[in-house]
Amino acid sequence: MPGLSQSLQERDLGHLRITAELWGVSLEALETRPALQRLEELLLDPDRVSQVVGDLSDPARAALDDLIRQQGRMSWSLFTRRYGEVRVMGAGRRDRERPYLDPISAAEILWYRALVARTFFDTPKGLMEFAYIPDDLLLLLPAPQSQVQIALGRLASSAERLRPRPASDRILDHACTLLAALRLGLNGDEIDRLASDWDSGPNQLNAPELMTLLSTAGLLDVDGLPQPEATRLFLEAERGQALAQLARAWISSLAFNDLRLIPGLVFEGNWQNDPLQARRAVLDFLFDVPQKTWWSLPAFVAAVHEHHPDFQRPAGDYDSWFIRDKRSGDYARGFDAWDAVDGKLLRFIVTGPLHWLGILDLAQPEILEPSTGELAAVTAFRFSEWSTQLLQGQPPEGLPLEDARLLAGSDARLRIPRLASRAARYQVARFCAWDGEKDGEYRFRITPVSLSRARQQGLTSAHLLNLLRRFTQNLPPSLVKALERWEQRGVEAHLEQLTVLRLATPELMQTVRSSRASRFLGELLGPTAVIIKPGAVDKVLFILAEMGYLGEVTLQ
Repeated sequence: MPGLSQSLQERDLGHLRITAELWGVSLEALETRPALQRLEELLLDPDRVSQVVGDLSDPARAALDDLIRQQGRMSWSLFTRRYGEVRVMGAGRRDRERPYLDPISAAEILWYRALVARTFFDTPKGLMEFAYIPDDLLLLLPAPQSQVQIALGRLASSAERLRPRPASDRILDHACTLLAALRLGLNGDEIDRLASDWDSGPNQLNAPELMTLLSTAGLLDVDGLPQPEATRLFLEAERGQALAQLARAWISSLAFNDLRLIPGLVFEGNWQNDPLQARRAVLDFLFDVPQKTWWSLPAFVAAVHEHHPDFQRPAGDYDSWFIRDKRSGDYARGFDAWDAVDGKLLRFIVTGPLHWLGILDLAQPEILEPSTGELAAVTAFRFSEWSTQLLQGQPPEGLPLEDARLLAGSDARLRIPRLASRAARYQVARFCAWDGEKDGEYRFRITPVSLSRARQQGLTSAHLLNLLRRFTQNLPPSLVKALERWEQRGVEAHLEQLTVLRLATPELMQTVRSSRASRFLGELLGPTAVIIKPGAVDKVLFILAEMGYLGEVTLQ
């Protein structure tokens, strides 16, 4: 960064004399250049620097310390947003109004004392204007005063925490469902229908979000299909270990872009954000929130807005990200749109990933908004009993064992409790048709179609029988027999929906079969009943009418 001399060279003689006066030194030079040289000598005296900094007001000292912590520079927009504006005025007005004697901000105090300067620096995004401390002066400044870390926000009120929603490990069950669906090759609509059974609530986990997380955790390949070995290890791991694996993946991920997953926002253009930087900032803010204490989410968001608004925008840039509100179509640009983007990101991280991964409990004032009937917004959070271990990437204690047994019926239906082996459910799903989730159980049907699909993947009914014998309680002998016969003989029974023409007498049947209608008739079912070929009902009725017989269609 520039030194003091370069920082002051654009300032007129009157400004230099103001700076000297505020430093308590005499500047007798009558021309700008010698005045600048003399002022530089006077200001770079360590004892004098210490005295001037020591005499600063608390707000001005806080602003200076903040700059020092940022290695001496900060975007001008961020600096003035945090510490107030520096009024722009010509030399004549300045000398008349003497703003340095009654500064309106901490920034203006530092500006007239030459402790802060202003210029443009080159950045990866192009030239940007910065506030900075001259290099040679920065070396002489005392270390920043220690900051007392105070949690952002306040305790939640009783109304804000009226309806608790404890964290859970259900994401493991949903992950198993999604992995099995992907392995079966289900399409997006089918997967979305499966995900519709997942827990409801604000920021409900959906399939695309979970796919992104599973990919981040190394469980999916570039085509979005399960990696066989990684998936096996994940599903066979104890629940605590599996939950910690997902938490570690999210905490350290550059690929999981929380901002781009916020519902209701549309992202346009080629700009890039840093999701890892934003996530770490949010976790740092949460670090000071008391454990086992309900904390107000609206107050937390408001406090971040006041004290750390640029947590995901280090340069304070609110204009180059093209983000549009999906409902209104309006662009959310400028600092005035902070709550529509940055505030939403805070709420999403707290009520989304941190809740899905079992780290935060949530609470609402009511389940539904009285005026709209929609789900009420989350208004409070607290750290769960698993949070300490999960935030350190360690398996939490106290998660249930997966020791429930599969339930098989003689009707070829399977019920798999949530706490049965995830690995077993994943494998069994490959042989079955899905029947949804109900009462804490995953339900499946064994059908010829599902067995044929499994056979195409190199799986036989013997594989399924081995799984069922290992994990099922009381495997019905009739189901064993049915699977063994299907493997040997395929389908031995067919159910069809047919349209049947019934006539009054066998003689009438012979007449109809000898008419033009014969080409629309199929297999005889008896002396007075015959199958009508698909799509031919109207044609047969028309020909019967021409022959003098009126027919009717009976629906059952």
